[in-house]
Amino acid sequence: MFERFTKDAREVVKGAVAQAEDERARTVDAGHLLLALLGREAGRGSSVLAALGVTARRDSMIRALAEARRRAGLSQAETEALAGLGIDVAQIVARVEEVHGTGAMSGSPKGKAWWGGGRPSFGREARTVLEKSLRVALARRDRSIGDQHLLLALTTLPGVPAEVLADHGVTYESVTRVLDGEGGARAG
Repeated sequence: MFERFTKDAREVVKGAVAQAEDERARTVDAGHLLLALLGREAGRGSSVLAALGVTARRDSMIRALAEARRRAGLSQAETEALAGLGIDVAQIVARVEEVHGTGAMSGSPKGKAWWGGGRPSFGREARTVLEKSLRVALARRDRSIGDQHLLLALTTLPGVPAEVLADHGVTYESVTRVLDGEGGARAG
């Protein structure tokens, strides 16, 4: 499948691996893919994000992703569902961090010995995004998978990245409108 990725899409994947390495995470997740997209200034995905005004809200998105990571990757919807059951996630996070330090539930061994070297593997969530990006590209009749397909895939799959994107006005529909509004000429 990776042979179908454009240079921009490959750069996003490499950026996601670098994000995971920076966090000392054992696996690359969908949040790392979104962070890599947000960190790029080239490519169709970046152009779409700029057209949707995300550039001005980039820091807010990064903070929202970091906050979700502190909650062990729980989305706001999951946090609210647990609250409905009487479980206060913020209180649990506070207690765990009180004992084990800030970010203890993030899954990243900050301040601990590196877990063994090598590159982090792709987690189920990240693999699902990559597979979905192929399906999106095929549905759009594009010959290759670009960073815009990764963005579209991130908007469609449930979880923190889609929630953060939607909270900042980036949905499948808005991304599609921008892509299709570019004169209909799709880079494939």
